[in-house]
Amino acid sequence: MEFTEWIRGRTDEQLRALVSARPELITPVPAHLEGLASRAASPSAIGRVLDRLDRFTLAVVETLAVQDGPVPKKRLRQLVGAALEDGAAEPALSTALDRLCDLALVYGPDGALDLGPGVRKVLEDPAGLGPKAVDAFRHHPPEQLDDMADDVVPGTAGSSKERLAAALAAPAALVEEVSPEARAALDQLAWGPPAGRVPNARREVRRESARSPIEELLARGLLAATGEESVTLPREVGLYLRGGRVHRGLLAVPPPLEGAVRDREMADRTAAGQAFSFVRAVEELCERWSIEPPGVLRTGGLGVRDLKRTASELDLPEWVAALVVEVAHAAGLVAAGGGVDGEWLPTPGYDLWRVRGTADRWVTLAATWLQMDRVPGLVGERDERDRPLNALHTDLRRSSAPSVRAATLSVLAAAPGLAPARDSVLERLSWEQPRRRGPLREQLTEFALREAEQVGVTGLGALSGHGRALIEGGDAAGVLTPLLPEPVDHVLLQADLTAIAPGPLTSELNRWMTLTADVESKGGATVYRFSEGSIRRALDAGHGGEELLAMLARHSATPVPQALSYLVSDVARRHGRIRVGTASAYIRCDDPALLDQIAADRRSAALRLRRLAPTVIASRSSRAALVDSLRAMGYAPVAESLDGDVIISQLDSRRTEAAAPVRAVAAANGIDPEVAAAAVRALRAGDAAHLARREPVDAPNGQVPRGPATATISALQDAIKQGVRVWIGYLDSQGNATSRILEPARMEGGYLTAYDETRAAVHRFALHRITGVAGL
Repeated sequence: MEFTEWIRGRTDEQLRALVSARPELITPVPAHLEGLASRAASPSAIGRVLDRLDRFTLAVVETLAVQDGPVPKKRLRQLVGAALEDGAAEPALSTALDRLCDLALVYGPDGALDLGPGVRKVLEDPAGLGPKAVDAFRHHPPEQLDDMADDVVPGTAGSSKERLAAALAAPAALVEEVSPEARAALDQLAWGPPAGRVPNARREVRRESARSPIEELLARGLLAATGEESVTLPREVGLYLRGGRVHRGLLAVPPPLEGAVRDREMADRTAAGQAFSFVRAVEELCERWSIEPPGVLRTGGLGVRDLKRTASELDLPEWVAALVVEVAHAAGLVAAGGGVDGEWLPTPGYDLWRVRGTADRWVTLAATWLQMDRVPGLVGERDERDRPLNALHTDLRRSSAPSVRAATLSVLAAAPGLAPARDSVLERLSWEQPRRRGPLREQLTEFALREAEQVGVTGLGALSGHGRALIEGGDAAGVLTPLLPEPVDHVLLQADLTAIAPGPLTSELNRWMTLTADVESKGGATVYRFSEGSIRRALDAGHGGEELLAMLARHSATPVPQALSYLVSDVARRHGRIRVGTASAYIRCDDPALLDQIAADRRSAALRLRRLAPTVIASRSSRAALVDSLRAMGYAPVAESLDGDVIISQLDSRRTEAAAPVRAVAAANGIDPEVAAAAVRALRAGDAAHLARREPVDAPNGQVPRGPATATISALQDAIKQGVRVWIGYLDSQGNATSRILEPARMEGGYLTAYDETRAAVHRFALHRITGVAGL
């Protein structure tokens, strides 16, 4: 049976299953089913769908690929069953064949199953078997082939390739007469890979003159030279050495996962704690970068020193800090901006994200991590030019990263309450997607496992309930909310100028405490320490002394200690008495005695001060340097503007332009059912036109249909659902009104795809040009 006719004979439901599993076949929709069959046989489309097959289903394809033609299902069952390690071939074989037929990789009746066109060409060395003898010897000179054929099968007729192929079709006699050493060499190649390297592979050698095991095999055609130093084992010889089996061992079901069993409630709570910590880490990162943004490297990215400083400030390992930075950037919360050289600054999107609930904020970050094509785990490694890979650099992109994360989490989802070991996950993934194996994929899988734990998708190595909801498109925020620790709105003030937060603080109180005090230690309870510098930092941000004391009293479960009250009052009393402006810079103070004290201080000599008036001293230093120097001398100056106003340092005043949102990664397969149904209708209509070669019909006489746009859209949607023809009015590109008779197929992106009976072809119509719709 021809492949196109087989496609044409599929039911609409089967075609919908095909285009849903292989959406690339309808991007765009072919004009007819013959075009669909041609696209399904293209190497790129075949390679893409082969990558999605599991090990057993791929083995069925490979078994068919090494056969010369169509194979009955009974024979295929024998071939596959000979390699199975876990029982009979049925019902796994029938399930695999049904899937392969749905994917249009296998077609035909049960008595003559065959691979679709192009599949054999895409498969390189199927099941570890080399090329057929006819193809293996195509690189040999004709004269050498003639001598080899005369030596191996003397007196036979036909071309040298045909004579050698006939001899190798039953290679028992040739294999049995070689030496044990040569047989051992064959056994090494028998189960693949079938290729090897030997020096001077194209040497001319006869059976009588062969001196080494390799020469014995070359002289008998049991090895074929494919290059000056490369040889391959012909497929016929490989199958004989395997005893007629195509595969050594197969599993019809995925290997079981091995690991530690976790209490699911404990795993969920652990993951929720990690999720809360990750959200707070992103928030703290953005707050710190609002004040002291790191620079953008000339080559792009974040400097190594800046990453180390960020990790120290966040009290996180460097790889976790890199993860926090990368996710914040991918989520559009951090972007490059600021100045000529560029700085990494929060975006306005951060302010919108910050006011949302913790669970909603986590969903944004976790979904971004799941979909982004950046790999934070590569930070610190070196590229092919031995250059270090920096955080936020474009070289961290890997297109396969989202699919590896999704595949890894799907493995965890298959074993609720189990924390599978790394090797067990890798083994399961190699069974589920054997064509996607490789060192990079294994590395990405390891990154996905440890990052999922850090982000809070998993807890104690097991997939959490909110993690499952995230990957399945459920209400992850609703599942996570009850598990999150309840934020507290108070601290415990101590007499030693410290404050203890007995739990996670509310966002506003956390920001205020970070501004007013320095974090001394983190853990179950965070310890903050008040100092003259931290109090001055809050005063510089515009808070008054009385305001600070009132805030402390309102949010403390204990009375404000006298020492802390004195500290705030003393710093506030001295704060701002001295003012620094631009001369280069100047010092202004209403108390001349205080200026006399500064001028007489030996430490001020480097400032090169000059008294301009009883209350003003000028300096050649910059305003910032002058403020820092006076503070180092024990004074508490504030900066003022040219108008004499105090300059307030706003912690959240620096923002850059919003970054582009992370690009959502499409699912490996599956499209909207309505889109699939519309595509099948368009294919059927186009195929009917292609087969019938119908002549264009005339549109009905009368006035061109006109009506409201909403009524037009509604009528077209009804026609698509019911599969009926309609009469439309349409304005062409010159604005001329025309009539068309259509069989609508689908409507998306502002366009209608339909079979145009007045033109006898499938066309796309701009919806804004359709003036109206009428029934027929």
